[in-house]
Amino acid sequence: MQNHCVVPDCPSGISDFQALFRFPRDPNRSQKWVEQCQRTDLRDKPAEQLYRYYRLCGKHFEASAFDSDAPGSVLKADAVPSVFDVPAQPQAVQVKLEKETTKDNETEKKGRKKMKKAPAEPDTETVQTAPEEDEDRKYLKTLFEVLLLLGEQSIPASVPSEGKDEGFKSCNFQALLEYQMNCGDEVLKKRSDPTKQSCFVKELDPLVAVCEQYVRSKVIEGVKESGFFSLLTDEPVKISGEWCLPVFLRYMDQSKSRQERFAGFLTFEGDAEDLPGKLLDEMTDRWGLDMSQCRGQAHSCSGTHSRKIQAFASKVAEKYPKAILALRSTNPLNLSLANSMAVPGVQLVLSTFKKIESFFSQSPLLQEEFEHAISIFYPDNKGKAEELKKICRTSWTRRNDGFAVALEVIEALLLCADSVHDNEDMRWNDQITYNALEISKALTDFELVMALIVLKNIMAVVQVFGKNLQGKAADVHSASASLTAVLQSLKEILDNIDVYHDFFYDEAVNLAAAMEIPVKVPRRFLRKHQGEPATIQADGYYKEHLTVPAVNHVVSQMNDLFSQNHRLALGCMSLIPDVIERNKSAQPDEENVQVFVDDILNAGSLSAELHCWWVKWSKKGKGEMFPCSLHDTLQLADVKFFPNVLMVLKLLSILPTIALEDSSNVAFKRFQMYTENMPDSVKSKGLALLNVNYNVGFDLDSMVELYQKMYPERQNPS
Repeated sequence: MQNHCVVPDCPSGISDFQALFRFPRDPNRSQKWVEQCQRTDLRDKPAEQLYRYYRLCGKHFEASAFDSDAPGSVLKADAVPSVFDVPAQPQAVQVKLEKETTKDNETEKKGRKKMKKAPAEPDTETVQTAPEEDEDRKYLKTLFEVLLLLGEQSIPASVPSEGKDEGFKSCNFQALLEYQMNCGDEVLKKRSDPTKQSCFVKELDPLVAVCEQYVRSKVIEGVKESGFFSLLTDEPVKISGEWCLPVFLRYMDQSKSRQERFAGFLTFEGDAEDLPGKLLDEMTDRWGLDMSQCRGQAHSCSGTHSRKIQAFASKVAEKYPKAILALRSTNPLNLSLANSMAVPGVQLVLSTFKKIESFFSQSPLLQEEFEHAISIFYPDNKGKAEELKKICRTSWTRRNDGFAVALEVIEALLLCADSVHDNEDMRWNDQITYNALEISKALTDFELVMALIVLKNIMAVVQVFGKNLQGKAADVHSASASLTAVLQSLKEILDNIDVYHDFFYDEAVNLAAAMEIPVKVPRRFLRKHQGEPATIQADGYYKEHLTVPAVNHVVSQMNDLFSQNHRLALGCMSLIPDVIERNKSAQPDEENVQVFVDDILNAGSLSAELHCWWVKWSKKGKGEMFPCSLHDTLQLADVKFFPNVLMVLKLLSILPTIALEDSSNVAFKRFQMYTENMPDSVKSKGLALLNVNYNVGFDLDSMVELYQKMYPERQNPS
């Protein structure tokens, strides 16, 4: 069953939600609908199949086609779709058909006149119907239809048994099929085995594998049509006991709109040396992805997976040097840099941030308690208190200035956690008070305070730069221009690390004194060095194990993430008309465009074309508005007359650093919802891919054919 309109390019059911109507069961009316829809691929499908699996949205019917007396949107019995953006047939063809129809009618009339006196004969002619589908295909289509429904609605197909009876499963798949049998599905009744519990469950794994293969092939097909793409990965997810790496592909579709699609999971098991090659082989050999067309890569990593992800990124860059290593636009720069640090103090801060975010999501009353604590610590500065309250009502731990905000509210946060844990008025349940205790313990650890101070001061250097990267085209161009200064500032901190560490340490000691937190070395370190406790000083420990590694990591990562090619690519934002007009530059910056010179259509005409482009957008008329984003620039009617500029803009659009429009970022949001809300025990690689890519357009006939190809031994199941 499709959940969107069958009319080509109609957004209903995808981005525009309209009432959907089944095709008529009557073969004649059904064919009229098909002809009007311009779907030649549906002409040979039987009316019953069209009725069950295909839908048409309400905006293709005139108002007169609806029954005004019925409640809601109800079509009249003889309604035929007639409202389309493109005429159903060219005028010449329509005239021809009208003439042929007229001739046929005249011939028919003449024939009736001649046979007027002939005796009447019984009408033995019947309406021709499409050949009946074989039973196996009907059976498989029904199974796929149920599985697609479960996948789209993010409902687990089955739940593994926790008891002794491993054969028993709480199976939604089985339940829906039994419901259909009770409604009179004869094909399912024939395949059902009443002596076996959950008799359809055995079909589930092959069906999920086919769905996974089908959806991925549709995603890869879209990528191949566009040509170039970027590779993006997210944090590894544990599914069915093994780590899996989520892979997204960013590309530009035929309408010059950016798309980011979830392509599935790669098995993320093995050592850091062999794993990168295995991952690349799986994408190229099994998925059919042409990595030579990859022009960008971005990865999210933290904790124990960092080393493997970095090895994979290096392998991709080694084999495909045109795949620019970049920052993923969905991740704030400060968190990306911190997540990839293998520094215990930094990881303590990040894990505490997650606990804080989860803690306040449990009840709005906890947020009220927190805001009350903020007011206590800012009694003489109500403006500052209100500003912090407003910030803390958002996902402040994910902000570009999240570490700075944490230090401003850390005392209020500790007061709130202690108050909730004490639970003097018995307002909170045991789970909330326990979580409050965990947060309180973390906040009173000097290692966390010191790590927060270090992160705040280092990230202050990249804060404005990172915020601009997630902004508009003019902001990104400004960020690219400031990158050299940012890197120089980080180098200065590294060159004078002793001086800067003293500042960091003194600030941490003063804050710890105010919060009555003892200054000490982490207990885990003391256990490892029990023979030499007197020689271990807190100042020296935090310099060697926190400040120096953190600064080194940030400097190294910034140089890796913003290589020379990446800087030049970001500089190409100067091609946006609004940026050209703002900067009042007389000459185009051709040096930046050279990073894409191997992919543009005609390098010989590049200079002249850029000059014409600059002249076109260098002066703005009164009240005139210039395109200020990549999307708007690509949609210009005359951009096609600048083929080299068009190609550069397309390549720039798929760069992972450039933020997507909200409408293009649906896949990542749906993926996050699936992984966060679906229990680990029922997560499925195939159903996750199906759920995220719910709008790829499912053809049950094609899925059945793929099933028969993948599982020939399961033909004619009993």
